[in-house]
Amino acid sequence: MNVGFLNISWTDVLDVLLVSILLYQVYILVRGSIASRVFLGYLFVYVFYLVVKGLGLGLLTAILQYFMGVGAVALIVIFQQEIRRFLLIIGKSTIYTNNDFIKKFMGSSVLDVKTKNLKEIVDASKTIASNFNGALIVVNKRDDLGKFIETGELLDARVSKPLLASLFNQYSELHDGAVVIVDGRLKAARCVLPVADGVDVPSSLGFRHRAAMGMSEATDAVVIVISEQTGKISLAVDGELHGGIPLSEIQNRLEEYLSSDKQRLSK
Repeated sequence: MNVGFLNISWTDVLDVLLVSILLYQVYILVRGSIASRVFLGYLFVYVFYLVVKGLGLGLLTAILQYFMGVGAVALIVIFQQEIRRFLLIIGKSTIYTNNDFIKKFMGSSVLDVKTKNLKEIVDASKTIASNFNGALIVVNKRDDLGKFIETGELLDARVSKPLLASLFNQYSELHDGAVVIVDGRLKAARCVLPVADGVDVPSSLGFRHRAAMGMSEATDAVVIVISEQTGKISLAVDGELHGGIPLSEIQNRLEEYLSSDKQRLSK
């Protein structure tokens, strides 16, 4: 198809469409942050570079070309959090989680999460909440949580209500941070979790709830977070915080999510 002096093919249209979608997704990831201004600034410089190159200004083109090369490396450093979030979105997409062949290839045994210890976890959470002690309890689904376990004190103990309640006692040396539970074993306590800092995170949330959202965004684990101010229990799944869940329904919600391929918590 000819438009004036341009010869446009269907591949050109597809190329422009894909680039537009990619730029839009990048904008969604960085909007509302300082990184968004850097991204728009770099985009403006790149457009200016294309105009200068088209006009045949050799010296200015060479300077801008060098700047673009150095700027590409700088962008990787500046946007490392956004790049990580983008790759996590791809890795947690339904293309992977709903593909039976990939599950078999990667190992489907991880999907068989044991939920028999959830009653101990939920009962302990209720006790901790009634005492107005804060807590972060990470329960794995299929993702490997090894790098988060290594940040804390290794325990590898059987999950029990008294153990969890004692760990989050305000006088315990291990009450700060999170406990990580993998396949029914309490692997570590006082673990450090990634903190959510996106534009969609309410400013009213405290550090503990931000950590719960960050962990659930980085992995497919479910995080039980208990507020020491209000004593309320919330669940974080897929980067979203679910509060106001009746105590009688918490265990059912956990069992349903952990034993299925769902990426979100049922309402």
